[in-house]
Amino acid sequence: MALPQTLPLESVPHEAAPIAVARPRLPPAEAILPYLRRIDEARWYSNFGPLLVEFEQRLATRFRPGTKVVTLANATQALALTLRAMDLPAGGLVVVPSWTFVATAHAVMAAGLQPWFVDVDPQTWMMDPHAIAPVVRRLGAVAVIPVCAFGALPDLAAWRQFRDDTGVPVLVDGAAAFDTLSDARLPVVVSLHATKVLGVGEGGYLATEDEALARTVRLQSVYGFQGSRESRMPATNSKLSEYAAAVGMAALDAWPATRLRFLRSAQHLKIALTTQPQVKFQDGWGADWITSVCTVTLPPESAETVARRLLDAGVGTRFWWGGGCHSSPAFASCGHGPLPATTALAGSTLGLPFSMDMDVDEIARLTAALGDALADW
Repeated sequence: MALPQTLPLESVPHEAAPIAVARPRLPPAEAILPYLRRIDEARWYSNFGPLLVEFEQRLATRFRPGTKVVTLANATQALALTLRAMDLPAGGLVVVPSWTFVATAHAVMAAGLQPWFVDVDPQTWMMDPHAIAPVVRRLGAVAVIPVCAFGALPDLAAWRQFRDDTGVPVLVDGAAAFDTLSDARLPVVVSLHATKVLGVGEGGYLATEDEALARTVRLQSVYGFQGSRESRMPATNSKLSEYAAAVGMAALDAWPATRLRFLRSAQHLKIALTTQPQVKFQDGWGADWITSVCTVTLPPESAETVARRLLDAGVGTRFWWGGGCHSSPAFASCGHGPLPATTALAGSTLGLPFSMDMDVDEIARLTAALGDALADW
């Protein structure tokens, strides 16, 4: 199914101001300024300066003791470099869900490996480790990447058991799961993109309890340098700057209040949409966990029609993962098994407007427009 990733909201005439599907917000200038002054005083602008070191240490405290955090230019680089650091056989198959953002598969290919797309559980929107174990054995896959669907947390204990039972490495793509991830016994990558609940503009990090893995990823992010100007391995330059760390430090300072604002907006939206029983939220969204997007389930095969009707009403939407990652032309040569759940999700899920500062008027307009759009279902 080929779905548009977005619709041109600006081109549609409507009386009220359009409601954007996303309205990111990074820390304001005054919150970042004290950290910028520290940069000025130190005259250390990149290459693992004191702000970056402190930022990584603060991120590490969100996990179990002994966890190492390695920041990188973005989460895609973090995934790719971590796969490379795992020393997997070149060209090997890596099992990934088709229901994911394209960055997951791009990272696999950037690491010199090949994605193999599998289906997800229709309820959790994530891979089931028990269901895919036979597939992994049959394919001889060299690794598996479970994805935290829009920030929801998978059963990490089950994935650790999968790794122990099969011997196949597991790397968690937790790009949108900053809020809930606190266990790095499986290596996990988190995004710090501006659109996430905690962002620095562009950035990401690996969290792992495997010190050797963290060290290798670090080396790969800085030309393979380690205490000298000799490059010790094939590598790249994908480190985070002191300026990005300054934004991150300010974002962490504000995180408790930011999280409450996201939760409050989510609760207001969920209460308003109780009038629309056809609209289903992800389990626990806005209560047990929060993320920066609101992706809902609608009646089967209704998503594209509903999106166009909302567009006519000046309400932006987004097919965040399109028709499934496997449907992108970039991955036409990649293999996959049957994907009925992915196909069903592509036709029935839709990203609705959501931000930490949605006001009651926007929520009321969205609720009314969604009711009209769903009138035929």
